[in-house]
Amino acid sequence: MTLPHVLIVADEPDIRELVQAALERMRVASTAAATLNESRALLDRGGFQLCLTDLQLPDGDGIELVQYVRERYPELPIAVFTAHGSTEAAVRALKAGAFDVVSKPVNLEALRRLVDTALELNLNPVDDRRARRTLLGDSEPMQRIRAMIVKVARSQAPVAICGESGTGKELVARLIHDKGPRRAQPFIPVNCGAIPSELMESEFFGHKRGSFTGATTDKQGLFQAAHGGTLFLDEVAELPLPMQVKLLRAIQEKAIRPVGGHHEIPVDVRILSATHKNLSELVAQGRFRQDLYYRINVIELHVPPLRERPDDIPLLAEHVFERLCGDLPAALRPQLGEDALHALQQYAFPGNVRELENILERALTLREGSTIRAADLRLPAADLIAALPEAEPGGEEFALDAYLGAVERRIIDKALRLTGGNKTAAAGLLGISFRALRYRLKKLGMN
Repeated sequence: MTLPHVLIVADEPDIRELVQAALERMRVASTAAATLNESRALLDRGGFQLCLTDLQLPDGDGIELVQYVRERYPELPIAVFTAHGSTEAAVRALKAGAFDVVSKPVNLEALRRLVDTALELNLNPVDDRRARRTLLGDSEPMQRIRAMIVKVARSQAPVAICGESGTGKELVARLIHDKGPRRAQPFIPVNCGAIPSELMESEFFGHKRGSFTGATTDKQGLFQAAHGGTLFLDEVAELPLPMQVKLLRAIQEKAIRPVGGHHEIPVDVRILSATHKNLSELVAQGRFRQDLYYRINVIELHVPPLRERPDDIPLLAEHVFERLCGDLPAALRPQLGEDALHALQQYAFPGNVRELENILERALTLREGSTIRAADLRLPAADLIAALPEAEPGGEEFALDAYLGAVERRIIDKALRLTGGNKTAAAGLLGISFRALRYRLKKLGMN
């Protein structure tokens, strides 16, 4: 049986010997190098499943080696030794593409976990055909985000997922977890805005029996529940400032202290976070700590809103329909009419994918026949206006009545086109009665 092989790059003999001894106990082979040039030559010979490098080398910087590996051997995980508490160096290494960072003096248990995680990534690659979840859509924005998910899944760097509400940020976080080396371990999501501020410390770090009124037993916190896996901090911008300080320490030290506890407990979690707010603006306003922002925002991943990828709507609608219909026999399943599909593609979707699901569920419940028409969707008329190209009034024609009549004509014309000329459906789409629509058509000379 061939043992996994690790390259150790450090100019200090003590570090090389310590790490080699630890790897030997793990039944992992190792080769040591003292300089940047020596390590490059060894890497070019191949055969390594992991590289561990010091940040300071006699002939260069460990970041240079990270960049060399990322360019030439992108499948090879590389981790960096950094000085204890050096947040700036850790963030710099992770941004350059390091798999993870190890604080000096080296904690052997933390080193063992890192090596296990990295070898899991290389020796047991993910089989995408067996993935439990998927991100639907063939548009260019979705192709880009899927490629980004695959890249960041191979790292242990914190990822900040930003995007509007309802775009699927938690799904993206779950995919990063599922495609990474921690996939067999827990994925723990937590909505930071849903926890009362007085209970936050206990929820995140746990508590000891008797530490406060009502603490009748020891309780495990979210960090401990996610040990070995991923902790997903949804709506991270909602964390109060005092909790932000404690969270930063837990991330930096990779250890937590339960409420009422006297000793810190080591934890090994990957942090993913999400928000629909602009964190950099909150930092400028003093509402979010800058040091925590830099620590969780090592890699930023933007999830596009649905209005930026209308070509994906038919596929998404079909998927949602399939789920909503459940076990309903095919003969009894309603169809989504072309006019309804066209209306969906023209709609702005302020609530994104979540709103699409709600609209289709409502239409399925309230439909009149076997085909869901545009009127059954009950899309807000205000969004029809928003979807129209802006009219530019000007010159002698800019009389108020004439301008408003032109706007009304364009709105009604758009509704009629979306419903294939069906006046009853167009009236429903506009939120007015058929009689009111007929009156407006006559008044505007549109008969």
